[in-house]
Amino acid sequence: MSETRSASQKSDAMTDTRPQPAVPDGSGPVPSARVMGFIPWVVAAALAVFYAAVSIRRHVELLTSGYDLGIYDQAVRSYSLWHLPFNSVQGPHFDVLGDHFSPVLALLAPLYWVHNSPTTLLAAQGALIAVGVVPLMKWAHRSVGLGAGLVVGLGYGLGFGVANAVTFDFHEVAFAAPLISFAVVALAEGRLTAAVAWAAPLVFVKEDLGLTVAVLGLLVAWKGRRLLGLLTAVGGALSSALAVLVIIPAFNPLGANTKTTKFGTSLMHQFTTVLSPDIKILTLVFLLAPTVFLAIRSPLLILAAPTIAWRFLATDPAYWGVQYHYGLVLMPILFAAFIDVLRRRRGRASVRWILLASTLITIYLIPQNGFAAAFTSALWHTSPSTAAVKALLAEIPSGTTVAASNELLPQLSAGDHVTLIGRTPLATSRPEFIVSETADVGFPLGTDGQAAWLEDARAHGYRDVGRAGSVVLLHQG
Repeated sequence: MSETRSASQKSDAMTDTRPQPAVPDGSGPVPSARVMGFIPWVVAAALAVFYAAVSIRRHVELLTSGYDLGIYDQAVRSYSLWHLPFNSVQGPHFDVLGDHFSPVLALLAPLYWVHNSPTTLLAAQGALIAVGVVPLMKWAHRSVGLGAGLVVGLGYGLGFGVANAVTFDFHEVAFAAPLISFAVVALAEGRLTAAVAWAAPLVFVKEDLGLTVAVLGLLVAWKGRRLLGLLTAVGGALSSALAVLVIIPAFNPLGANTKTTKFGTSLMHQFTTVLSPDIKILTLVFLLAPTVFLAIRSPLLILAAPTIAWRFLATDPAYWGVQYHYGLVLMPILFAAFIDVLRRRRGRASVRWILLASTLITIYLIPQNGFAAAFTSALWHTSPSTAAVKALLAEIPSGTTVAASNELLPQLSAGDHVTLIGRTPLATSRPEFIVSETADVGFPLGTDGQAAWLEDARAHGYRDVGRAGSVVLLHQG
């Protein structure tokens, strides 16, 4: 009988989702609940302003691109005009729903009625990502202490996943940050219905996030709400399958989901190379380091499995590293797992040392992530060369048709009909103006390809009418 009781007590302990007693972390007197309820929102507001300032300054300094800010700017503008999310960056009259299933973008359309500009998206993205810190900080304070709340706020707010999303244009996964954050905290605290309610809208953010919802559903079932959990798991998995196999191909002009080609033809081979090359291991190190690698000890980390799996199984190297926005959806999960481990530790000294280590690691990594430039003067002062390019762009009349290089396209997308050089044939678009970077050209043509394209344009009657440094402006003759 005593053995049965012991086993029962052990099972209860493993599934106990009640908030754990706060562990003193040496941060001084514990403030009132009202004060602590206020602090995370102050931190979120400060982060939102910081994110918006950094991303908008990057746009002002010509550091944004057609892929992806130009795409989403045109898509949301199309929504604001009561159309489907068409854009001319990816191709003539291309529906964004044929690339990613992200109908949540329609929620941003009213903002364009107030301010019709790509900077509107950048500011909105900053606010959405910043809100994700609130439930994490509140839970850290309730279950560990004030110091833990502040350390989590710092780690999330300035971590790789957030920094590289904020400093790379705009993306729909900005909506995922607060939804996942509220969902995972509710899950950890045993508020299982709330966890499902927060997670369910993720299926409208991006097609792969239905798999994250499915994993959350399995955790809900494991915690005792079997029917709710299994329905959530099935619904999440089916939503991803429907989006990937049916909806996206239906809206894509090719009648197919082109993203599926990035997973190769041999799934078995992809599994055997899931952790190679080494950049994949390095990505895991950078993501886990601010949690002092303790996040791996929490079952909550399994929520990160779908995102990590599709990224590492893909054949596209862009998915493997930390330089883009793909780590954003992992940040709330990582820090929730970190809090989950901390709240189960006993011992004031060990928690204090862990929090100190987390703080130092976060600060050490800032110069290596997207926020590095934010702490230099270059981002906050417009150079003469940048001013000259902006003056050249101002010579293009508003409302005209323009073919622009990727680096310059979002500067024009608010007032002109803009296509991307190399994506729409010149004979199809026949723009009135062409504006292009000619040095160190990246996507999609590269420097040599861009030069050949411009020569072809000149052969078809376009003539040079202006230049600013390496940027040239051509007009249809």
